[in-house]
Amino acid sequence: MKEAQCRRRQRRDARLPPSDNAAAAERYAQSGVAFYDAAIAALSTATLADANEMLAQADSVELYAKKAKNPDLVRHAVAVSLAAQRRAGELLRQMADEGAREVRGGDRKSKFRSGTLKLDDLGVTKKQSQKWQQLAGLSRPDFEERVAERQQEALRALEGSRAERQAEKKARRVEKELALSTRVRALPEEKFVVFYADPEWKRVTWSEAGMDRAAENHYPTSDLSDILARDVASIAADDSILFLWSTQDMLPEALDVMRGWGFRYVSRCVWDKESLGMGYWFRDACEILLVGVRGNVPCPAQGDNWPSLIRAKKTEHSAKPLIFRDMIEAYFPTVPKIVLNHRGPAWPGWRAWGNEVEDAGQESGAA
Repeated sequence: MKEAQCRRRQRRDARLPPSDNAAAAERYAQSGVAFYDAAIAALSTATLADANEMLAQADSVELYAKKAKNPDLVRHAVAVSLAAQRRAGELLRQMADEGAREVRGGDRKSKFRSGTLKLDDLGVTKKQSQKWQQLAGLSRPDFEERVAERQQEALRALEGSRAERQAEKKARRVEKELALSTRVRALPEEKFVVFYADPEWKRVTWSEAGMDRAAENHYPTSDLSDILARDVASIAADDSILFLWSTQDMLPEALDVMRGWGFRYVSRCVWDKESLGMGYWFRDACEILLVGVRGNVPCPAQGDNWPSLIRAKKTEHSAKPLIFRDMIEAYFPTVPKIVLNHRGPAWPGWRAWGNEVEDAGQESGAA
C-alpha cells in the first residue's frame, strides 16, 4: 500500500500544473533539477498512460522554459520528454510481446492487426509507437547521446530566438534615437542632447612637488562655484545625456556639478591610462567618465554597449583619447552634440565650447 502511495506521490510531484498557473510554473523555473528527479523517479514505475501524461507535461515545461529563456530548464524538460517516450516504447514492446504469446503462433505485428491490442485504444498513433519503440531499443549510451543531441537542438533554437529579440531591441533603440534627434532639431539651435564635458577642475595640492604638476601650469582652472554656475541646463534638451570627466580626488565635486547642471547619475566608464601617475592614497592610473541623464534617453541596445573599462595610452596633459568620442558617437549618431572645454578645431557634427576652441565659427567661453 505504501509503495503504491509513493508512486502516486512521485507522479503527482512531477506533473506540470495548468499553463495559466504562473506560480507553479515559476517553481519549475527555479528548480529544474527537482522536476527532472521527480519525473525520472515516477517514470520507473509508470504505466503507459502515466508516461503519455509525463510526455505532455515535459513538453509544456519546455515551452515555458523557452519563453522564460531558461536554458537549464530546457535541458531538463528535453531529458524528461525523451525518457517518457522511451518508457512508453518499453511498455508498448512489452505489451506486444505478451499479446503475441497469448496467441499460439502469433507475432507482434499480427497481434496488433488482430484487434486484441489496438493502438487507438491506447491513445497512441502508429508514428508515436514506432518512434517510442525505436527509443526503447537503443542502448543506454546511444539513448544518452540522442538526449544530448536533442538538447543541443533545443538550445540552438533558444539562442536563435534570443538573437532575434536582441536584433528587435536594437532596431527599436535606433528608432528612439532617431526620434529624439528629430524632436530636438525642431527646437532652437542652441539645444543639445549630448554633452561631453571635461571641466577645468582646481585641485588642491599638498606639496611643492604637487604644485609643479598642477593643472594651473597647463591651463586656467576655475573654482567649483564657477563651474556649477554655468547654465548648461538652459541649452539641454528635455531628454539629454551628460558624459562628465572626473579624477579620483574630484569625484564628489563632479557629482555635485552633474546635479547642478540638471542631470542625475546613472553609470560610469573608467579610462585605464596604461601608466602610473602620482597620488595620495594610491598612484593614479585611471580617470572616470560619469554618465548622467535628464528626461528619457535610450540606453544602448544589448550587444552594442561598450565595456566599462577602456584602455588607451595617455598623451598630453589632460587630453582625453578620441576613443571616448567615438563611443559617444556610436551611441548617439544623429542627435545634436556639444563638447565643453574643447581644445582645437571642433569635431565634425559637434559644437564646441571652451577658451581653446580654434574654429572661429564656434562660440567660446572662459574654460
